[in-house]
Amino acid sequence: MKSSLGLRFGQSLTMTPALQQAIRLLQLSSLDLQQEIEQALESNILLEREDGVDPMEAEVSAGAESAEATEAVNAAQQTSGDPQSLELREDGEIPSEMPVDADWGDVYDEPPSSSSKSSTDSDELRDFLDANLHGSKSLHDHLVEQAQMAPFSRLEAEIAEHLIDSINDDGYLADWPELSLRLMQEFGLTADALEAIVLKVQDFDPTGVAARDLGECLRLQLEPMSSRTPGINTALKLIGEQLPLLGRRDAPTLARACGVPLAEVEIALALIRSLQPHPGRPFQAHESDYITPDVFVSRKNGRWVVSLNPEHTPRLRLNGQYQGMIRRADSSRDQVVLKQHLQEARYFLNSLEARNETLLRVAQSIVEEQRAFLDYGPEAMRPMVLRDIAEQLGIHESTVSRATANKYMLTPRGLYELKFFFSSHVQTTGGGVCSATAIQAMIKRMISGEDASRPLSDATLSDLLLKEGIQVARRTVAKYREGLGIPPSHERKPPT
Repeated sequence: MKSSLGLRFGQSLTMTPALQQAIRLLQLSSLDLQQEIEQALESNILLEREDGVDPMEAEVSAGAESAEATEAVNAAQQTSGDPQSLELREDGEIPSEMPVDADWGDVYDEPPSSSSKSSTDSDELRDFLDANLHGSKSLHDHLVEQAQMAPFSRLEAEIAEHLIDSINDDGYLADWPELSLRLMQEFGLTADALEAIVLKVQDFDPTGVAARDLGECLRLQLEPMSSRTPGINTALKLIGEQLPLLGRRDAPTLARACGVPLAEVEIALALIRSLQPHPGRPFQAHESDYITPDVFVSRKNGRWVVSLNPEHTPRLRLNGQYQGMIRRADSSRDQVVLKQHLQEARYFLNSLEARNETLLRVAQSIVEEQRAFLDYGPEAMRPMVLRDIAEQLGIHESTVSRATANKYMLTPRGLYELKFFFSSHVQTTGGGVCSATAIQAMIKRMISGEDASRPLSDATLSDLLLKEGIQVARRTVAKYREGLGIPPSHERKPPT
């Protein structure tokens, strides 16, 4: 076998740190992007907000600029690592532009973490929990405090402690048959004696706590009310006799089953809806899950206009003071760190600009394709896939996928995730296509207008869709119906 040397030209995609950062920023949600921006501002001395006041300019005097800058650079070195390992261009120039879009789907799945991050995973998790978990006193502690103040005997206090330990996060006594048997055997209690202690615990706040089932929980909340409360007697009767039917909110059926006028049943249902079926929920620590739109859609001069949410895209700039201290011919340690921070800052700003531009272009293209939905509603939704937007904009499908992941659009018809506007298509009898979203909307419309005594079966819905020119199998109708959370026809039929 003979070896030889030769030259060969070709093109390949190199996943540079700058390109990795652009990809990662594009797929971040608005909340993650805000955290990323804050981390960049804290770790890079060359970045600052345009609308903010640079604290250095307020403190640094003309004669102390060099000393202050040296201290800042020394602090930056701790987060940047060894400056000898920093990757700068050989000619010492820092590019002001970088490539933005590429065929990322088959090349890159998840970029590594940025070298500028200084916090560990545990610190980030703790910060997230501190910022998003809200809860004051736990339900258990709240009940224990009341038990300590209650006029219990020593034995009753011990039994009440066991009861409180058995109350779950929703406020219910868990596994009551097993718990009651154990307590009676352990303390030598009769069923009536144990019940008396349970009733005392049920008098604790919140009302409805220590109930053994939903009916008892609702009853405990109704009984303290005045007998003059409108609908209270009917509400107690419905809870005691017709609890399984309450979930259907079928007032006429409940009225017939209880022999009560329809008007009274409707008043009672309104009263029941005001109760708390999970009395322990307000004491649970809950994660804040706020959704804010990334883009706005409004109608101006007869056209649909798309704009970015300015709250998600704060304006950043390079710190002119530190930028002016960079001397390209100087290769000292401080200068290397400043140049590295300047390069990272430019990459970050370019990545943010590329993200905003890509998101805006994708959102505009989606709105153009789905104008009928904005004008007429879900039944006018057109079938669309990622490839349609990618081909229209001349970018890769993976770019569209990342740009629409965890992003939301506020329209006059409501707040929607961008991926909501993509759906598969079904052939119509006329040779056209119809989106799955439109078919679901049609099914929902048909079921909402059905005769309650003769609900529409999946086969009947399939026939009705065929009359409107859409050929859908019964199994497909069942899948769409289940996706809407609508039970089958035999469960929608009221009991006789």
